Amino acid sequence: MKFFRQFLIGFGICCLLLQVPFSCAHRGTPGGGPIDTIPPKVLKSKPANYSTHFKSKVIRIEFDEYIKLKDPATQILISPPMKRKPIISPQGIAQKYIEIEIRDSLKSNTTYTINFGQSIEDNNEGNQLPFYKYVFSTGDFIDSLKVSGRVTDAFNRLTDEHISVMLYKFDSDYYDSIIYKEPPAYIAYTRDSTHTFEIENVAEGNYKLFALKDKNQNYLFDPKSDKIGFLSDTIQLPSDKTYNLKVFREKPKFKAAKISQESLQHLLFGFEGGAENVEIKMLSETPLDFSEHYFKHEKKDSIDYWFKPYFEADSLLFEVSKNEIKDTLKIHLQEVERDSLRIKAQPASTLDLGKKFYLTSNTPVLEVNEKLINIFNKDSVNIPFKTKLLSEINKIEIDFDAKEKEIYQIQALPGAITDFFQHTNDSLQYKIQTKAETEYADIHLTIENISSFPVILQLTNEAGEVKLEKIHQQEDGNVFDFSFVEPGMYYVRLIYDNNNNGKWDSGNYLKNQQPEKVIYMPKPLDVRKNWEISQIFSIK
Repeated sequence: MKFFRQFLIGFGICCLLLQVPFSCAHRGTPGGGPIDTIPPKVLKSKPANYSTHFKSKVIRIEFDEYIKLKDPATQILISPPMKRKPIISPQGIAQKYIEIEIRDSLKSNTTYTINFGQSIEDNNEGNQLPFYKYVFSTGDFIDSLKVSGRVTDAFNRLTDEHISVMLYKFDSDYYDSIIYKEPPAYIAYTRDSTHTFEIENVAEGNYKLFALKDKNQNYLFDPKSDKIGFLSDTIQLPSDKTYNLKVFREKPKFKAAKISQESLQHLLFGFEGGAENVEIKMLSETPLDFSEHYFKHEKKDSIDYWFKPYFEADSLLFEVSKNEIKDTLKIHLQEVERDSLRIKAQPASTLDLGKKFYLTSNTPVLEVNEKLINIFNKDSVNIPFKTKLLSEINKIEIDFDAKEKEIYQIQALPGAITDFFQHTNDSLQYKIQTKAETEYADIHLTIENISSFPVILQLTNEAGEVKLEKIHQQEDGNVFDFSFVEPGMYYVRLIYDNNNNGKWDSGNYLKNQQPEKVIYMPKPLDVRKNWEISQIFSIK
């Protein structure tokens, strides 16, 4: 033993002197051999995969190595869904098996598929066994038909991941609102990168096909939280067709939500659904000289409401209506400060060429005296302009021919602006400047094969925010010109405005109404200053 210890010590010293590695092999290191890239392998299942006349309450799948389940709640999918979800293990630990305890009563003569998605991976390197599925039937045979296709977002450029695609049997038990109340007969998820889907082991018959961004993961359509896509026609299996679905968020029905008090005579009415044609009526007793003024808030789903004169009341009662829908709301008033007139410039310092200058107010503007407003350039030359009161958004538009590399002084003398409370402005003065024309670009887009008019062409940023927009009727043609475009990356979005209301409209499932069609051009525009871009896009 003494000799052996001396040998080890001497061998170690030699290794150090010769810089020879003297260590145990580590997995994944050059000295430890090749990295393991082999996914786990199923050794056996009990009952066997693809069993018929299935009656077991426990399924056990055994592997050749230790495995773990990654994100099982979203990756593992059972079709048709079970009301009482099974208990699946292991959870949080590594084992050489997966065990599934069925807690629900199984339907007779039905093929069930448990698709594990990308949840199964080995414990050491994380090698995945992708899209492994366990299939069984409570009847005499395994159904073998399938439905495949692709899901995209109806409006947004990018599509959500993990969209549920669902089949409901179209038989005597089917009814239009079933998607709100009962889980589907078959279900699958879209694959992350391609957004394609494949529902397998489906029985012959007629079906209704849906796609759902199922936020609550309850296999039911919740309009307040979920996006939905649906095929208007019934599909008949067997079929070799592929199906395309577009998901959208339904516009909710109008509903008055609540009232908040912003200042002494300023209330904010929250609501769901569009604000068009909304009427607000105070039901409480009011003074003889009472008046009110309200409009849609620029950014929130709310309506700004002002009233005068102020009168003592513990609470106020209102009726909020839109078409045939009426809601009654009540608010308890607080002793808070009154609003005083405050005017701001928009933009505050730099005015882009081709754009207009605005004045905004924190209270409703009722009158603008153009004679008390002046604009001068840097040479003190008086610049002609026109004003327009945009009451629906509570802005004053000041339109003048702004030149490049110029400095402008905009003055509003006392009394130029009068608000709802008969308050007027003090003397106001704003200094703005413009940039050189070479700081911008011009864009000329020709869109071929437009199938119908009117259309809305939008240039958006990566987040989908609209930066520039043109609306063309038939007579305007298919050439869209944009001048003085700021440098940046733009995405081109074309909207078929079927109802000619100047905006994109979503769909409605119960009305069998699909959303207005949206097309994105294949590649974004890389816009640089002092460029002139001319491109042709052909719609396929």
